[in-house]
Amino acid sequence: QVQLVESGGGLVQPGGSLRLSCAASGSIFSIYGMGWHRQTPGKQRDMAAIIDSGGHTVYADSVKGRFTISRDNAKNTVYLQMNSLKPEDTAVYYCRVVVNGRDYWGQGTQVTVSS
Repeated sequence: QVQLVESGGGLVQPGGSLRLSCAASGSIFSIYGMGWHRQTPGKQRDMAAIIDSGGHTVYADSVKGRFTISRDNAKNTVYLQMNSLKPEDTAVYYCRVVVNGRDYWGQGTQVTVSS
C-alpha cells in the first residue's frame, strides 16, 4: 500500500504565497511522475503543474511564472511553491503520484485566496 499525505494549504491574501507538500510512503519501489491538480466546486479537476522523474516540468498557462513545482526523491516528496496568489487560485489542491506504475491521489488540501 502507498499513502500520500498533503500539507500546506490555508487562507492567504491576494499577492501572498503558500507552499504545498505531498509525501508518499509505503511499499515504494519507483516513483515516476508527480504533480498537482486543482478543483473548484462544479468544475473538473485540472492540472496545475507536473514534474517527471528527470525533473522536467509542465505548467498550466494560468500558473506559469507564479508557481514552481519541485521534488525531493530522497524523501519521496513533491512540493508546489505558489507565489503572487490570486483569488482565482482558490481551489482544493490534490497531489498525484505515479508509484510502481499506478496512480495515487492525495486527500486534497484547501487553498483560499481572499482579502
